[in-house]
Amino acid sequence: MLKGKRKTLGKGLSELEVGERLSLTEKIEDKDLMLYLGLTNDANPLYLQHDYAAETIYGQPIVPPIMLTGIVTSAISKHLPGPGAHIINQQLHFPKPVYHYAIVEFILEVTKLDITSNQVTISVDATDESGERVMSGEVVVIAPERSLAEQTAKREAANGK
Repeated sequence: MLKGKRKTLGKGLSELEVGERLSLTEKIEDKDLMLYLGLTNDANPLYLQHDYAAETIYGQPIVPPIMLTGIVTSAISKHLPGPGAHIINQQLHFPKPVYHYAIVEFILEVTKLDITSNQVTISVDATDESGERVMSGEVVVIAPERSLAEQTAKREAANGK
């Protein structure tokens, strides 16, 4: 368990707007692949072995799609909506493989805000350096929410109590 300085919550539902976007660019490096594969104990030779991958339809090692998903979940946890957000559903597609050392641009966009359930729907689109789509889909997130006690204290502070 991590202890120390407390992070502030990300954006609550009232602070978000439909159409709000986040763009980030990631280069997939060997160190990233090795960390993922070591952490998950995934030994698929398609992800690591050049000689094996050369005999497949891909011709070279590819990046595990779950690594791309991890980049998206990290962006949601850090930025949109940010700390305190929790993914409850995701529908992601990977129409084209991503190869080692690829540069991938991710665009996340808020497409729906549901006040009654405190849910944010975010579209995901990722393209490689050739501009070809390598990932698309949608993620539904519970927006960060302060505890009832924190909400009351904040309201009282704003009212001068």
